[in-house]
Amino acid sequence: MLYLLALLIGVIAGLRAMTAPAAVAWGAYLGWLPVAGTWASFMSHWAAVGIFTILAIVELVTDQLPSTPSRKVPQQFGARIIMGAFTGAVIGATGGATIVCLIAGAIGAVIGTLGGAEGRGRLAAAFGKDPPAAFIEDAVAIIGGLLIVAAVA
Repeated sequence: MLYLLALLIGVIAGLRAMTAPAAVAWGAYLGWLPVAGTWASFMSHWAAVGIFTILAIVELVTDQLPSTPSRKVPQQFGARIIMGAFTGAVIGATGGATIVCLIAGAIGAVIGTLGGAEGRGRLAAAFGKDPPAAFIEDAVAIIGGLLIVAAVA
């Protein structure tokens, strides 16, 4: 189950790179993710919650700008893989499976990046414009991230 949750949080990172660590930080802060005594214990600190939440909000806003590059350009894709791997590793730390969950999170990020781009493109075509598709993707990322983190508890 832990491996699946790590894969899924990676998918969230593929949709929104900073939403995944924000969800994980909130989960750790609220006690849903038992990270105390692990290398990931810093994620339960209020500073981690604040930093990742601010970064997630900035990402949600900048995603709406026409100048924002595609999620599939190397910098964007790489950031999503790194965040997927990191958040997967944090989930893995709760059960002593850091490395396997790190890999699962990275794989999930690739799936989320490519699948999210395809899904958003199809939704945008159906709506005839991008903003509604982007807002749906935002909601899926936020709600999905919180549900995944809550499922670890």
